[in-house]
Amino acid sequence: MKTITIEGQLRTEHGKKAARQIRSQENVPGVIYGGAQEINFFAPAKAFKPLVYTSEFQLAEVKVDGKTYKCILKDLQFDKVEDSLIHVDLLELVDDKKVVATLPLKFTGASVGVKEGGKLVTKMKALKVKAFPKDLKENISVDITNLELNGNVRVEDVKADNMEILNSPRIPIASVVMTRQLKQEEATAAKEEKKK
Repeated sequence: MKTITIEGQLRTEHGKKAARQIRSQENVPGVIYGGAQEINFFAPAKAFKPLVYTSEFQLAEVKVDGKTYKCILKDLQFDKVEDSLIHVDLLELVDDKKVVATLPLKFTGASVGVKEGGKLVTKMKALKVKAFPKDLKENISVDITNLELNGNVRVEDVKADNMEILNSPRIPIASVVMTRQLKQEEATAAKEEKKK
């Protein structure tokens, strides 16, 4: 799994004034939760870019004060006006402690329904899972080979080893719908059938 290294510095002062000063130097304040203690730190805004502006699930290795923390992204805050990153919440990965993470879905295989002229519609891009850090993966693979025309793949159909999927089991994540062209062809065929 891809890991991004972020060199951070411990925050000694807290409050809005201190946070504003950090941001004025193109740094972003952040907090690491989930470990033995909360770590308040800041790092250059550009260091967070590969972690924030991606659809991939990746780990962050944050180096603060001589220690390295293995984390995943938990939450982000953006400035409402400038749309710039103003705060990052990270969750420290502790080996014997399950974490909740959002993993992207990766659709594999060529759907039977698409081969018949249907169109694949993905309704969800990611699933929320609970797992031990060692079981987290870059993505959850979903095989759509047997997905037929007008068929659905639901959350309950997804197989994720050693992970508990937290989304509602009945929600469809992908379906193959009939295209307009296919509907027209069927309607024409039905008319031809009536004429006979």
